[in-house]
Amino acid sequence: MRRGSSGRGLPGRAGGARWAGLRRSWHAEWTKLRTDAGNGWLVLGVIALTVAVGASVAMTSRCDAAGCGGDPARLSLTGVMAGQVVVAVLAVLMVGNEYGTGMMHTTLTAIPRRLDVLATKSAVLAAVTLVAGTVAVVASLLIGGMVEPGRGFTAEHGFRALSLADGPTLRAAAGSVLYLVLIGLLALGAALAVRNSATAIGIVLAVLFVLPIIAQVLPDPGWQRHVDQISPLTAALALQTTTPTAHPPLTPGEGVAVLAGWAAAALLSGGWLLRVRDA
Repeated sequence: MRRGSSGRGLPGRAGGARWAGLRRSWHAEWTKLRTDAGNGWLVLGVIALTVAVGASVAMTSRCDAAGCGGDPARLSLTGVMAGQVVVAVLAVLMVGNEYGTGMMHTTLTAIPRRLDVLATKSAVLAAVTLVAGTVAVVASLLIGGMVEPGRGFTAEHGFRALSLADGPTLRAAAGSVLYLVLIGLLALGAALAVRNSATAIGIVLAVLFVLPIIAQVLPDPGWQRHVDQISPLTAALALQTTTPTAHPPLTPGEGVAVLAGWAAAALLSGGWLLRVRDA
């Protein structure tokens, strides 16, 4: 009886050991992130740059008549396009710094299950980006709500006041935060795959900004639309749009699918290479 009882207890002990390992890995990744002063400045940079660019666009945009074609929420959230670059840099440095200093060998020695390292790095990055992105997005919308009515975005011109109680505005806000989180995970996966900070940042920036340029120079409109539809930047605009447009390249739901696909592909590639290569 004791032997059977002991056998039944083994899976529970194994599961407990696994969770203990994940907690140690989480604690280690969180400690590394918060004790590097540069990371703190990058997090603040995400917020400051997002809010500053969004406020600048909101304060310089105008709608002088009904049907001007503006989208108050998307204008206020323009800074997300700048903030994403800082998010990508933060994500890349979480990996690149460890490979550059040789600390990755220590990390993988302390936490032999490499997928645990991937999971906890992703979770810590996602949590930090979620908080910073939420602060930046809410602040951007608050500033936009204060200044845009004075720029002509009024009920007389067919615009509702910016408010998170408004369904489309809430969706744009949540989508913008989700976008920042997924861009961070994409960058993390790229850094794990190439193990070089400069190369990883170049790859991510190319995915973000070169794809739309390629779409514009293609001679065939059909191919232009197809390239647009796989671009993370197009997906971001789909998430942020609150006013109807004719024949958009992506719906908000499709935009989420595109972004999730990019992030998943990067993490799967980076995770597989982390598992099969030496530190």
